[in-house]
Amino acid sequence: MRPAAVATVCALALAACGASDGDSPDPRPSPLLEGGVPAFKAKLKELRGRPVVVNKWASWCGPCRAEFPHLRRQAKKRRGQVAFLGVNSFDNEGNAREFLQENPVPFRSFKDPDSKIAAEIEAGQAFPATAFFDRRGRLEYVKQGYYSTERQLAEDIERYAR
Repeated sequence: MRPAAVATVCALALAACGASDGDSPDPRPSPLLEGGVPAFKAKLKELRGRPVVVNKWASWCGPCRAEFPHLRRQAKKRRGQVAFLGVNSFDNEGNAREFLQENPVPFRSFKDPDSKIAAEIEAGQAFPATAFFDRRGRLEYVKQGYYSTERQLAEDIERYAR
């Protein structure tokens, strides 16, 4: 195969990796999503019919770093059944991107520098915070603080993301 053809095939394959739903199969970090509250609400509306878990995090947050592996495993385990989204609040974009490179998760995160999305999901001031939406898009529960075990996260997903 000619080098130009190989480059084209590779570029097309990489472009296909950017799935648009909340539980993208691409394990590499997706770019931080723009659009604030309107884009976040539109994504939640798009995901109706599936429960949604929304995690508010920041790169500077030690507990956020500690629970990211739990979120990664649960998002992979529940792919196609429960959608996951992130909300990166009160953070520097460069640091957030670096954090996602170091801690890849199979879902996208919205940029939320002024914490307006966090307020919309009643995530308060705690970092991290996790919001659970039911299939109809209704907010069922918000956990303030981090999940120290994956089992605790899984139990809340079973309880609230229905």
